[in-house]
Amino acid sequence: MEHMIHEIKPVFNDKSRILILGSFPSVKSREGQFFYHHPQNRFWKVLAASLSQSVPATVEEKTIFLLSNHIAVWDVIASCDIQGSSDSSIRNVTPNDLTNLLSLAPIRSIYTNGGTSHKLFCKHIEPSLGRSAVKLPSTSPANAAWTLERLVGVWGPAIRKGLFPGKPDSDLTDF
Repeated sequence: MEHMIHEIKPVFNDKSRILILGSFPSVKSREGQFFYHHPQNRFWKVLAASLSQSVPATVEEKTIFLLSNHIAVWDVIASCDIQGSSDSSIRNVTPNDLTNLLSLAPIRSIYTNGGTSHKLFCKHIEPSLGRSAVKLPSTSPANAAWTLERLVGVWGPAIRKGLFPGKPDSDLTDF
């Protein structure tokens, strides 16, 4: 078990409408200094398919993809004790402070990527923030019960609803 501090800055700008929160960066993400850096994590494939776009490959392409689609990304945890990349090993959590991000970006909806991030958001952030988050199934390769198609089937409508509230999902196929 190692005490780790989150060193990846959140990706957002003043046009970000939705915020997607993971739990804590994996070993690969910490090495690459960017979110969902492990090639087997399906996050980028799910987002791209949900928005009918190409999968971004480089950190620069991923940043442009997020910002051009009004998506902010960060994690619930600022620091914790963790064994490798295992969410189940997370202990001694200090949450990230979302106040600054939410004051600078007009975030309409907050989503959590998986059960651990949702549980930690509800415990550490929601009470003081006064905002809830929508729990989405994890894009982690550890969540093998969920196929890419099944993930897109849940993530797609949720993400599009957050980006385009009040617009029927059938009107969004040409996004």
